[in-house]
Amino acid sequence: MAEDLLGVPGIVGVTLGGSRARGTHRLDSDWDLGLYYRGELDVAALQALAGPGVEVAAPGDWGPWVDGGAWLRVDGVAVDWILRDLDRVERIWAGCRVGRYEVAVQAGHPLGFWSPCYAGELALAKVIADPSGALATLREQMTEYPEALRRALISAAWEAEFLAHNATKGASRADSLYVSLCTSRAIGILTQALHAHARRWLLNEKGALEASEALPAAPADFGARARRFTGATGRTPDELRATVSALLALVEETRAALAD
Repeated sequence: MAEDLLGVPGIVGVTLGGSRARGTHRLDSDWDLGLYYRGELDVAALQALAGPGVEVAAPGDWGPWVDGGAWLRVDGVAVDWILRDLDRVERIWAGCRVGRYEVAVQAGHPLGFWSPCYAGELALAKVIADPSGALATLREQMTEYPEALRRALISAAWEAEFLAHNATKGASRADSLYVSLCTSRAIGILTQALHAHARRWLLNEKGALEASEALPAAPADFGARARRFTGATGRTPDELRATVSALLALVEETRAALAD
């Protein structure tokens, strides 16, 4: 399939990503193929290759960051095509190397899309078709986690504490939605900071808490403590204040560990 995809005008390389690239897949796991392109992508040719009954989303159709692609069934197996603009990936990578990143609203990413994901995807993927060598060259650069990005993501953990303090106002009003959103985002920010501290790429929210609790800087029982209040933030002011208090304690302890 990768060789066939190279025949689509615009596509310069194909990677295998996700759990199958990392060796953590289950028997029913999808096959995630990253379709890296430059310039104008021939979506019609891609649609012809996908065949009838499959809708190919053009660049931008799935939002500003996930881009586009298609969901296929091949002999009963789920295969996902995920489009990636290689020029944009290179720009984001250049930003990562100097500690610059973005967090954007994106469908399917409740805690936002963190731009370093582009670099992490390629760093953790297996390159399976790359005639120009562009992907291999870029991936080789990504084997070392940028120190500037590491410092920036650790520093950004201040927002978790800011959110925890803001959540106290919602707790007093019994605003469970606001407290829940502040709590979830605060934990999401801490998982990014913990991964950066350990120089590991974090691609999205899926499994982020489980992965984070095993990292060196994670406080004792980080995962268990987070699950207690992300699972049920409460309904009454007293219940919500207890959640916020526990959140603030965990945030402060985590930030102290990251500073160490």
